[in-house]
Amino acid sequence: MTITFASSLTGSALVDLLLIVAVSTAVTVLVFYRRPAAALSARQHFTLTTVRVCTVAMVLVLLLRPVAVVQPAGSRDVVVPILVDVSRSMRIADAGGQMRIARAKSIAELDLIPVLSQRYRAPVFAVGDGLTETTTEALDARARKSDLAGALAQVRDRFEGQQIAGLVLLSDGADTGPRDSFRVVKQNDRAIPVFAVGIGAASGLRDREVLSITAGEQRLADASVDVRVSASSAGFGRAPYELRLLANGAVVETRRVTPAADGSPSYVTFTVFPDPSHDTVYSAEIPATADETIHENNTRGTLVSAAGRKRRLLVIAGAPGFEHSFMTRAWSIDPGLEVDSVVRKGKNAEGRDTFVIQAAHDRTQSLAAGFPARREDLYAYDALIVANMEGSFFTRDQLAMMADFVGERGGGLLVAGSRSLAQRGLIGTALEPVLPVELDDRRGAVTRASFGDIERMAPNQLAVTAEGATHPIMRLGASGDETRMRWAALPALAASTPLGQARPGASVLAVVAEPDGGVFPAVAIQRYGRGRAMIFGGEASWRWRMLTASTDRSHELFWRQAARWLSQSAPDPVSVAVPDGLEPGDAAPIEIDARDASFAPAPDAVVAASVSKDGSGGQTLPVHRADSGGGFAATFAPERPGLYRIHADGSRHSGALGSADRTVYVGGSDREFADPRLNEGFLRRMADDSGGRYVRASDASRVLSWLDDSAHQRAEPERRDIWDRSWVIAVLVFLLCVEWTLRRRWGLR
Repeated sequence: MTITFASSLTGSALVDLLLIVAVSTAVTVLVFYRRPAAALSARQHFTLTTVRVCTVAMVLVLLLRPVAVVQPAGSRDVVVPILVDVSRSMRIADAGGQMRIARAKSIAELDLIPVLSQRYRAPVFAVGDGLTETTTEALDARARKSDLAGALAQVRDRFEGQQIAGLVLLSDGADTGPRDSFRVVKQNDRAIPVFAVGIGAASGLRDREVLSITAGEQRLADASVDVRVSASSAGFGRAPYELRLLANGAVVETRRVTPAADGSPSYVTFTVFPDPSHDTVYSAEIPATADETIHENNTRGTLVSAAGRKRRLLVIAGAPGFEHSFMTRAWSIDPGLEVDSVVRKGKNAEGRDTFVIQAAHDRTQSLAAGFPARREDLYAYDALIVANMEGSFFTRDQLAMMADFVGERGGGLLVAGSRSLAQRGLIGTALEPVLPVELDDRRGAVTRASFGDIERMAPNQLAVTAEGATHPIMRLGASGDETRMRWAALPALAASTPLGQARPGASVLAVVAEPDGGVFPAVAIQRYGRGRAMIFGGEASWRWRMLTASTDRSHELFWRQAARWLSQSAPDPVSVAVPDGLEPGDAAPIEIDARDASFAPAPDAVVAASVSKDGSGGQTLPVHRADSGGGFAATFAPERPGLYRIHADGSRHSGALGSADRTVYVGGSDREFADPRLNEGFLRRMADDSGGRYVRASDASRVLSWLDDSAHQRAEPERRDIWDRSWVIAVLVFLLCVEWTLRRRWGLR
């Protein structure tokens, strides 16, 4: 035990103060008893002086609040929780011939608990979907997931107010809780060290795995979609294996895959033609073999959703002509598109522009002036096409509204034709940054050296880039090579407008060769804000229809795919967002956005949501307001795999805002068995960041000495105030009584 003071003074300042107090006390007492009222002997004078000095000194010392610092009597009150991962990946039998869970139980029972229980309290917890206190006998790897990071925080909260020397974690490192959720857990502003014991093999597993499966966006009934699959084979050398693609459970195509090297990923692209009117689940599957360690990761699935509602286009054209006629005809025959058209035909006797308007009856009046007058009228469309319309036609407010239509509303914008792009056109307007190319730089962005086939191209011949060959807009064939061949076979354009370099983040899908040898972007796209933008620099694309065989539908396919791509991202006033890759047992957040007709947030909105599975009756979801605008949130917790449909309705006092539907595929993958090797990197990071240590299962006993060191370093000494103790008051009263008694006996008052 040591004595210190709770006073704010420390070090030399405290020593100086004590010296000053001691000297002042001695001087004061000596002066007080220098000439007493009665004659005192030297012995009596010394006795009274000493008692008075002790009394005054004790009072002054108590005013500095002395504190006794006492070390803890023992470590039995210190807690060392043992956390054991009980997720399904712990059933893999790669821990020295044992299943991982069996090896973890053995370490806990034989190496850790017998020693730790003699020094500390060492409760055992099972870590899976949650945290459960248990015994080693009851440990079983059945949990659907392992939220390792979340378990650390739960342990800290459970033992709040008690000293935790450290956490022992027995796991394979397969953390399938919320992504990037690990944070150092602290107690009394000090990190709780994690001593992680890795269970399983970091290499050497014989396993074939489907790593990922993704599908491109579906656009047309007669257009293909690429389904890209990556798979790996480890422990089998370069032995070939079979990879199947299934559509709603039926085998569509089978490929034989030969890895480039053992364990290296292989990439396979399947071309499919999904039904746009129905949801289709595509699954990639590697048939399981008896010599594989794990079979649960041999399949993955992804959803290609149905086309949904019709997408509405507004076409504003500078004049009647072949280009406009052929473009609008291609869009009109698409059952997934609804087209309104405004064509400037000339000026009347008063010098005002006149227009030919083809639109639904309820929207004709809003287009009478050639452009929607109100924001909500424009925002009723999903995509806007400006064809051969000079920038001076639009007012500054209209151009700003068009930019907001893309960036804020999430609509699509296509600008085409030399009148829109030549001369100053849209340069310096609010619409300029929306477009994917620099309008004031006509030097070109593509060189002949970077595009090998350009030498053999005729002037104004369109050629797709490597990115364009697989993009949904340019896709004319079942593969990238076929798409290039079909574009190369089409007639050249009549002319093209030289365009500048692509903006950062934009993509050039096709280029065109000028007669003077220059090469310029012809088709370029970019995402802008919530929406999409596209620019087409060619003239007379109708030649692709009129100068080819009557059976060639390349022209229609290109323009229909462009319109679908531009309009697909445009949300409805009420929209629903749900994370991808859900698995049974996940608690997925649902974000619902409610806006009015001008797509301004609706803070007074009322939202209701429900979820149904496989067309069965819906279950109401509790919805709460997420922000002061039109944001709402709910939680979706599927228990079984399959297709779920989430429906949301939004309304306000003035009427309905709209509704939204979202189909969600649950169970397309199994995160527990993704890359099933021991994840030493994650466990080591948890240990290092918290001030702990990582060790493999074979060296688990080293954790004991590390815990002893941690417990000693983290031991919190007890601080006890002295001034308010009863014995201190008794001593002070005793000294006062002694002095008073002696003074009375020796004739002093």
